[in-house]
Amino acid sequence: MAPTSAPSKAVVCSLCPRKCNALRDEHHGQGRCRQPSLPVVARAALHLWEEPVISGTHGAGTVFFSGCPLDCVFCQNDAISHKDFGKPVTVERLAEIFRELERQGAENIDLVNPTHFAHVLPRAIEESGVSVPFVWNSGGYDTVETVRALSPYIQVWLPDLKYLTPARAAKYSGAADYPEAATAAIREMVACAGPVRIENGLLTRGVLIRHLLLPGGLAEAKAVMDWVAEVFPPGDVLFSLMGQYTPWGDLSDHPELTRTVRPSELRHAVEYMEALGLSGFTQDAASAQSEYIPSFDLTGV
Repeated sequence: MAPTSAPSKAVVCSLCPRKCNALRDEHHGQGRCRQPSLPVVARAALHLWEEPVISGTHGAGTVFFSGCPLDCVFCQNDAISHKDFGKPVTVERLAEIFRELERQGAENIDLVNPTHFAHVLPRAIEESGVSVPFVWNSGGYDTVETVRALSPYIQVWLPDLKYLTPARAAKYSGAADYPEAATAAIREMVACAGPVRIENGLLTRGVLIRHLLLPGGLAEAKAVMDWVAEVFPPGDVLFSLMGQYTPWGDLSDHPELTRTVRPSELRHAVEYMEALGLSGFTQDAASAQSEYIPSFDLTGV
């Protein structure tokens, strides 16, 4: 199933790399994301804690979607990604949410975890008529087909690149195919968007790749940065090294993740990024606080 501007009431879903071909109707979902065919939203509000070129002065107009095709054991948004909190909305209401955020001064419409609702987003975007850019803020676990189909509607791509090691991807996100899927999707995002374009301090077109440094994950972070530096010429993409990891949820099976990132780990990662000449952003250790996790309380829904 490819994204379409006229979604049916029931879909057999192959939007994400799981390709589980599950039946999703307006009220129920049987796939890995567990979501119905209608979008489910947990929060829609201005958000100032993205990268500066995304948040700008007034904040990104973030729309947090419920459910997720990944099973990240450390997810700070588990209330919506694992426990599925949220409210189903019509496509018409989603378009109105986009307009409301623009009227509030949003620098862009930041679609957070949108992959499994890719089939309804073209219609919602078209109907909204907003003029600010749309941002695809995903875990990177997207298909090339979905990226290609959404490219007429998305100006800024903000994917994670969590792992390049299948064993770590399987252990922490339940998706051994994550490295293959995410790198292919990111290549397609860059092919669709072209080199980054910044106007008045805001990213208006292009790709910003994120990597969350995990405890004990310095080698993985270096591998991710090596891949980005080797694949994309300087200026084609931006890179964001995130140091905000905060232990969250039940990590009893993963005791290595029950601490924050050590200052030395973050320092070495930042130094490596600088040595590679990657353009972008870094976070300091102060960002590893639960206060930065949004409240999922149906604000703006």
